[in-house]
Amino acid sequence: MKLTKIAFVLFYLCTATLVAQKSISAKIIDSTTQTPIPFATIAIDDHTGVISNDFGDFNITIDKKITSQDSLFISCLGYEKKHIAVENFTDSIIALQTKAIDLSEVLITNKNYTIKEILEKIKANLENNYDLDYHKRKLFYRESFYTNMIKSDVKVKKTTIPEFNQAFIDSVIDALPKNTDDHTEILGEIFGKIKASTPQKMDIFKASRLYDKKNEVTFENYEKRFNDIIKKHVKRDSYFKIKSGWFGTKEEIDSSFFDDKQVDEETAEFIEQKKEREKKRKANFLNWRKNSIHSFENDNFLKEDSDLNFIEKSNRYVFTLLDFAYLNNEFVYTITFKPKRKEDYKGTLYVNTEDFAIVRVDYENVKPLRKFNLLGVSYKEYLKKGTIIFVKNDKEKYTLKYADNEFGERFGIDRPLKIIEKNKNVKGRRKQNEVSTDIHFIVNNISKKELIVFESTPISETEFADFTEVADVSPTYLPQYDPEFWKGYNIIEPNQAIKAFKRIDNETQ
Repeated sequence: MKLTKIAFVLFYLCTATLVAQKSISAKIIDSTTQTPIPFATIAIDDHTGVISNDFGDFNITIDKKITSQDSLFISCLGYEKKHIAVENFTDSIIALQTKAIDLSEVLITNKNYTIKEILEKIKANLENNYDLDYHKRKLFYRESFYTNMIKSDVKVKKTTIPEFNQAFIDSVIDALPKNTDDHTEILGEIFGKIKASTPQKMDIFKASRLYDKKNEVTFENYEKRFNDIIKKHVKRDSYFKIKSGWFGTKEEIDSSFFDDKQVDEETAEFIEQKKEREKKRKANFLNWRKNSIHSFENDNFLKEDSDLNFIEKSNRYVFTLLDFAYLNNEFVYTITFKPKRKEDYKGTLYVNTEDFAIVRVDYENVKPLRKFNLLGVSYKEYLKKGTIIFVKNDKEKYTLKYADNEFGERFGIDRPLKIIEKNKNVKGRRKQNEVSTDIHFIVNNISKKELIVFESTPISETEFADFTEVADVSPTYLPQYDPEFWKGYNIIEPNQAIKAFKRIDNETQ
């Protein structure tokens, strides 16, 4: 074949691929308020669809030749369903109109139940409404961690070791990253019973981890400096008294610390152990993430021991029936809930008027979930909020379509710390050196998880048993956001924090 023919064939194949794949990005807003609409479903057919993110943004890739018959079908709770021709679609904003509910139409299909009767029917139908049997779930999962060091003060009040001065301590504190974020994204299929705490298998198609390696907390650069200072000023047969307020402890010095050869051997061994742990961590990436995803898809009101107990322990909550809404061509009750006394959450339930299945719940905590503050040490779990959406499958039962969860915690320490070197073999006073400080640290952590299930296909126990995992899976390291990495794949559109993520410098992996 001549070169010109080969070039023509390659050009044709590339052109055909481009024609057969189209990506659409837009923002969905309320036509009246002009505010973004989160968690709207954008679909081409029953098997191709995504959900808009918290800010109403979405991106969907259509992996076929587009015809004049193809449309985007956009639906969301409380809004008129909208369909838009895909061919020649150029809009960046899609406005949805709220759907007017004809109450008489609802009452024709269902009697006017009281809130107590609705709750009783929810509980009575709970086991039959949700399909927790063997399924293959094609999904996309994103987990993000954000750390913010709000305060990091160490004041040196007294030191007999010149090198342990305020300037040196400040240099160590300045080296600590004040703000870090870490994002893991996974596209794949998970196999097994949806029911909580059951064995799962997973096939990861593609995965990434987005973070800045320079922000990984490590003291390797300071370890030698600390060791050299201690060896210079501290005697081999001394011991330390460590005091913080009323509390104190005694710590002996390992004499091998002063043996450079031994230290070098131990350091080398430590490095090897660290490498081995890292190797195992990468090898266990599939198991780790598989378990995380399965645990997250069961973090809902169906789990008996869940802290989202507003159905199981409904007598501890106040429920109010507000009105009706429209979702996926079906009417739903809109019911708010709040704790009577000690419970943790408030939110809104959306309940199908026909089968009394909860098809969506939005929840958030009303008070700290856990907290303590004792002798200058504090901890608070101050935030847990999320959304859970279920859809009906071919068996007329419900499976998870989408879930997100945001969790926030804060840790603080505000205490004095004193380290005293003592030696009983030195004549006179036993105290040799002293470093006295005031420590004040406050760290805030936020984790956010998102899961969308594109397809949930029933499988048999035999199909589950026959599937073989490929365990050697590790995520692709991304030092900065790369819009090309997920190009051609349907995922949850990333938020602005992920899109803006970039490393501090041009350090390579």
